[in-house]
Amino acid sequence: MKVWIDQDLCTGDGLCEEICPAVFSLQDDGLAYVKDGDKVLDSPGGSDGQAIVPDGLEDSVREAAEECPGECIFVVED
Repeated sequence: MKVWIDQDLCTGDGLCEEICPAVFSLQDDGLAYVKDGDKVLDSPGGSDGQAIVPDGLEDSVREAAEECPGECIFVVED
């Protein structure tokens, strides 16, 4: 599974980071990005910044996508 965030739709609410901080990070620009390990994929963000979801976090990532008020989290199932 992979995940990415469309920053143009992000409301900066931070729910994703609360639900799954191992995968999502709210940055200084007020927008959320995905993480690949300890690296935040903010250059580029968007669909070019896809991260592989670590084993065991798939359900949390799906929950974050469902709860996102901006509907900006995109899950790519393998």
